Amino acid sequence: MRILQVTPFFSPVHGGSAEVPYQLSKELAKRGHEVAVYTSDYKLSSEYINSIPEIEVRSFKTWLGMAKFFTTPGIVVQVKKTIKNFDIVHMHNYYTFQNIIVHHYVKKHDIPYVLQAHGSVATYFERGSLKKIFDAIWGYAILKDASKLIAVTPTEAERYKSMGIREDKIEVVPHGIDPTEFEDLPRRGEFRKKYGLNDYQSIILYLGRINKIKGLDLLASAFTGLAGDFNEAKLVIVGPDDGYLPALERLIKQLKIEEKVLFTGPLYGEEKLQAYVDADVYVLPSSYEIFGITVLEACVCGTPVIVTDRCGIADIIDNQAGLVVPYDKNQLQDVLQHVLSDDQMRQRLGNSGKSLVREQFNWWKIAEQIENVYRGVQYG
Repeated sequence: MRILQVTPFFSPVHGGSAEVPYQLSKELAKRGHEVAVYTSDYKLSSEYINSIPEIEVRSFKTWLGMAKFFTTPGIVVQVKKTIKNFDIVHMHNYYTFQNIIVHHYVKKHDIPYVLQAHGSVATYFERGSLKKIFDAIWGYAILKDASKLIAVTPTEAERYKSMGIREDKIEVVPHGIDPTEFEDLPRRGEFRKKYGLNDYQSIILYLGRINKIKGLDLLASAFTGLAGDFNEAKLVIVGPDDGYLPALERLIKQLKIEEKVLFTGPLYGEEKLQAYVDADVYVLPSSYEIFGITVLEACVCGTPVIVTDRCGIADIIDNQAGLVVPYDKNQLQDVLQHVLSDDQMRQRLGNSGKSLVREQFNWWKIAEQIENVYRGVQYG
């Protein structure tokens, strides 16, 4: 098949919403499909594009990025010229300029498409009013005209249904990881050595975008209450600022824990793996999270995880690879204290997490499911 992946961003700094089209495109290419990606140039380097020569990546200049609505006028001419060359189109995210343009031309040329919203159908936080306008003018039509809608969890499937989508148009396909990237893990201690942490300090790791939605205020507050043997614990926050870093730094100063918190900025490749391997526990404390690929990454590195019950992945990992807690400071604090105190529990959760992810969430298996969705759309 000739497949077009359309995404508003493709750079790894954007987290899971960019990781999915990247990994999916690579795996589909391995399976013999011709794959192209149309995206914005926002924070996208030529080196990153050149690292995947098997995929045709066309990035278009971003003229405006207000509220992450990356406007790329250059895509109009390209889509008008090439859209009829594709057998199927896969749109990623929902609230995007690219979807507006591509939707117009796939309808004109009767090209089937699927939409994978990555949790962005829900209206929340500061973009609520803008997204309501988008829904009314373009969004409902984009959803209605899709041949299939891909939900990453049953929770997201329910969100589609709340927008008026029939259940038979929705396919639930989880996110995944590439297990080959985690086959040769670094030795334990490399991250600690680099950042001057001793072997006896417990490391509580968060890795992801520094965004208000990620619940880092909850994690910082819970971390403040750790007592006893964990007075020397270190809270390590890894990831790019996504608008919330100044507020988080102010909170950490108010809590008087500046010396116990380490900000590393974003880490990739070997450095990211070093952080996972050296962490005693990984925490995803989000107030809203449709899935959480970083949880899978932590699991495959053998690191036990704690997530809030507002994370879509919660049901998958509960008591298998980690623990699920309500979105509550005191309960998160209690579970952190408990997990850090129990070496056998951490080892059990770490081992079962590795097996779970490798068996159920590798990109080869995920791409096969997506491929079947495409074939169903094409051939009924």
